[in-house]
Amino acid sequence: MPAILRRAVLAATTTVAVVAAARRSFAQGTAPTRVSGGPSYPFTLPPLPYAFTANEPTIDAQTMELHHDKHHAAYVANLNAAVKDHPQVASMPLAEMLGRLAELPEAIRAAVRNNGGGHANHSMFWTVMGGKGGDPEGAVGTAIARDFGSFAALKADFAKAGAGQFGSGWAMVLVDKAGKLSLVARPNQDSPLMDGKTVLFGNDVWEHAYYLKYQNRRPDYLAAWWNVIDWGAIQQRYQAAMAGTLSI
Repeated sequence: MPAILRRAVLAATTTVAVVAAARRSFAQGTAPTRVSGGPSYPFTLPPLPYAFTANEPTIDAQTMELHHDKHHAAYVANLNAAVKDHPQVASMPLAEMLGRLAELPEAIRAAVRNNGGGHANHSMFWTVMGGKGGDPEGAVGTAIARDFGSFAALKADFAKAGAGQFGSGWAMVLVDKAGKLSLVARPNQDSPLMDGKTVLFGNDVWEHAYYLKYQNRRPDYLAAWWNVIDWGAIQQRYQAAMAGTLSI
């Protein structure tokens, strides 16, 4: 057999082996190993990193339990159902799936937008709470002062963005690869990942996030929420964003 033909056969054999291994992995329900990009199919509900009571009295334990165990769990279940019959989509990590939303099959695009966005947004949300609030320090504090003028100015702008979001949605602080911060409000479960943006932290202004305690007083919820911010966790997210390893 000529050398060129032998190399072609070897390459084809290697490709078949890799594809077969990937298919076996998918059939067994295990996600391929990935360096970045966030969770992959089958998606799972991440456990809270603290007790349901950890954010009281700002956010009551019943709200935390319902929000995490019911609302977030529903997004995860619906996302898995949407992509299970679309292996090319299911093979993508969540950040890539949302970033390539326009390329997805039209039949599942809305479901991925709503439920994939909800999964990404909430997975971020839980990790930035459970703290004691206070003023930001270190690199995050410096970035806030530089890009918003002061922490007080950020809180005022954040409150305006959150209270001004019509209906359900989010107020979020974004971070770029240079560490520069910006503020955005997004409707429903739309994730900035859909626009290739990275979230540093954000607050959920859907009514299910605050209604049991604050009823229609969304501004009161937005003001109180800073009391449970975990600046240490946000600092870790900031460092990961600068290193290019922050996925969702």
